Amino acid sequence: MRCFGLLLLLPLAMVGCGSTVTNGPAEPSETKKKPLQSIANDRSMCAQPCPGECEVTEAASPGAPHLNIRRVFRLVGSGEGKQRVLLCREADTNFDGFKDVVRRYNQAGAPLTEEVDSNHDGRVDKWITFAKGRLAEIQQDTNHDGNVDEWKSYSGGRVARIKRDTNGDGRPDVWEIYREGRLERMGVDLDGDERVDRWDHDATRQRVEEQPAEPASQPSAAETSEGDAE
Repeated sequence: MRCFGLLLLLPLAMVGCGSTVTNGPAEPSETKKKPLQSIANDRSMCAQPCPGECEVTEAASPGAPHLNIRRVFRLVGSGEGKQRVLLCREADTNFDGFKDVVRRYNQAGAPLTEEVDSNHDGRVDKWITFAKGRLAEIQQDTNHDGNVDEWKSYSGGRVARIKRDTNGDGRPDVWEIYREGRLERMGVDLDGDERVDRWDHDATRQRVEEQPAEPASQPSAAETSEGDAE
């Protein structure tokens, strides 16, 4: 199931991000504050009704020709004790004027979901889910046909299992089991009943030799594109 949250690869760690309450790192380059209602038509995914009093900031990452990062904060408290809690963060990673990655946070400022348009065609093709602030699952449309065909599950910041739909019928037919980030075994469904018919040890051995162990969660596109990972 695709994961769509309301109010940011992200990541969206890939990513072990904690609560995001200001007193955080400095904003990259130029920063401007503006009301939520004034968000431009740039395929914004942060333009959602804001619970209570909110503030929007826009900034430019290093090398960006324009303001390409947007954050939506919820303001909590009053007077000198007022704080900003990050609800949504989005970025234009290829500087074409359109937002292509968004991460959404819960009311405490912990990451919930991230959505990415990885090929910049205006359609989201990667959905990232966090649990207790840590990367839990990535669903991806790898061939950009509008359907998820890869499901990655994570445990302790490392990939634990991958399911793949290799024939385009919308159902997984390859299962990869990982231990400490390294492929341990791979099962194949030969008759379309979503059950493993063969554990392919030769293919597993070949892929292990070709690919190093997957490292622990790395910063997502949402973080690295903005230049200010939490």
